[in-house]
Amino acid sequence: MTDNAGFEGGCTCKAVRYRMHRAPLFVHCCHCRWCQRETGAAFALNGLLEATELTVLKGQAEMVDTPTTSGRGQRIARCPDCYVALWSNYSSAKDAIDFVRIGTLDDPDAFPPDIHIFTSSKQSWVILEGGAPAVPEYYDWREYWPAESARRFKAAPNR
Repeated sequence: MTDNAGFEGGCTCKAVRYRMHRAPLFVHCCHCRWCQRETGAAFALNGLLEATELTVLKGQAEMVDTPTTSGRGQRIARCPDCYVALWSNYSSAKDAIDFVRIGTLDDPDAFPPDIHIFTSSKQSWVILEGGAPAVPEYYDWREYWPAESARRFKAAPNR
């Protein structure tokens, strides 16, 4: 699938469907304990995308305010019927950037992680392979993001 065709996804019950109009800026595989608890899994896989590049095709996600370790919270877009988390907005990126849950895409294999973050708290049985950088905590995006992603991020409205 090309960048121009878009990438579709949705919740489990199919009440909410969305389209990403282009590939994510960058994909985080977060191994922090907060994400582990929130997802009930070993990590969260989020594709950072300009909010203007995501369109809801069907239904309406419910925005749920959720606490974070920073104390600034996040808003999670959930299906109001099956409660699957589809994307979220963190206060640091405001509403300009959606953190799309890659696992909700119809083809989640299209976007492997670009970086593993908070690996200091990853589950001991998770083995990191594949060449993506791994950092113990968070990182400076200027050090890891491709130039085109940085340009897109800086141009995002409401940032």
